[in-house]
Amino acid sequence: MREWIPISTSPRGRLALAAVKEFGTRPFDEVTVAELAAAAKVTTGALYHHFDSKLGLYVFVREDVERRLLDRMEGAMAAFGPESDHSVAVTSALLVGLDFAVREGFLRILGDPPPGTEHDRLAEMLSRSVVPAVPLLGRILAAAWRAALAAIAEGAEPEHARAAVAALRLHLPAGE
Repeated sequence: MREWIPISTSPRGRLALAAVKEFGTRPFDEVTVAELAAAAKVTTGALYHHFDSKLGLYVFVREDVERRLLDRMEGAMAAFGPESDHSVAVTSALLVGLDFAVREGFLRILGDPPPGTEHDRLAEMLSRSVVPAVPLLGRILAAAWRAALAAIAEGAEPEHARAAVAALRLHLPAGE
């Protein structure tokens, strides 16, 4: 269950909504505290009061956006059922996630690896989804997926990135 749902009229909610928009379309380093505060119509002090730092705000909104992404991807895989071809389910999940990120404007915030941590929930979810387990495959798939988002953020056509992700073919070893 979510701990907090942004209420757009509160300073905290306005900051979160502004951060999702700004970090979704621009790299973390290019977004300033002053821009975030101005977009939320609050002072920079409010940002520090509610989130301690720009990184604190980024981590807060990224976790929310990433949870929404993973919910969709896990749902896409679950639709295939446990007896289905795992490679098809994983590719479907990657496409559902790509479409979500493009539609919502989350190219940068989801296209960059998580900051300041080695904990990568996308890679971990993908690793758990591949049966039998293949070492490093989750990390490699997550990196390829993020590269597709980065390409779109840099001007590539979304349908070209989607076609590239769809062209990924997983050849998994026979189950145990």
